This record gives sequence, structure tokens and C-alpha cells, in this order.
Amino acid sequence: MRLNEIEYNDAKPVDGYGPGFFRIGGKVFEGPVIVSSAGIKSWGGYDDTAALLALKDKVDVFFIGTGEEIAHLPKEFREVMEEAGIGAEPMSSPAACRTYNVLLSEGRRVALALLPV
Repeated sequence: MRLNEIEYNDAKPVDGYGPGFFRIGGKVFEGPVIVSSAGIKSWGGYDDTAALLALKDKVDVFFIGTGEEIAHLPKEFREVMEEAGIGAEPMSSPAACRTYNVLLSEGRRVALALLPV
């Protein structure tokens, strides 16, 4: 079997997570975060749609990590995203991290908004 090292362009992969934190690109970030090719920054949760809208032209899809379990996105949040033409895919935060890393390794234009587990 041949193993190849995965190369990521501008964005950093999610290396791990735990209660209240995420390890992204080798650094630990506490609380909710947004991860994209534009960098890693704190996220204010579902009330902070402006941070996601700012990335609208840089990504094709947002993965929304809803915490330990998958949950429906709040109606107001979902409506803002739909009006802006942004595809927001909710999933548990662990699943969102894995999916993000796979698509990132393929060179896809993805972003990740995560609530901690």
C-alpha cells in the first residue's frame, strides 16, 4: 500500500476536538469557531450570520457542526443563509470535522462553523 501525505492549500484541517475545544492546524481554539481558507476565528453561534456571510464568495458550502449530536438549524439562521444563496449543511460537529477534512484535501472550497461537543 502506498501512503501519500495530504497537502492542504490555504485552509487548516481539524486535527481533533474535545469538550469545549477544537485543535485546528496544530493549535487549540476554545468555543465555537469558523474554519476556512480565510483563517480560523471565533464564532458567535447561530446569531453570528455576518461572519458566515462574509465568506459567501469564497466557499461553495458551509458545514455547520451542531455539537455532539445533529440538530436542526434555527429557522432564522437557516432563512438568512438561504436568502444569501449559501448552502449550509448541518451535522454533528465530529461528522462535520471529518467531512470538511476530506473535501479540503480534495481542494474543494468549503468552510466549517463549529459548536463544541
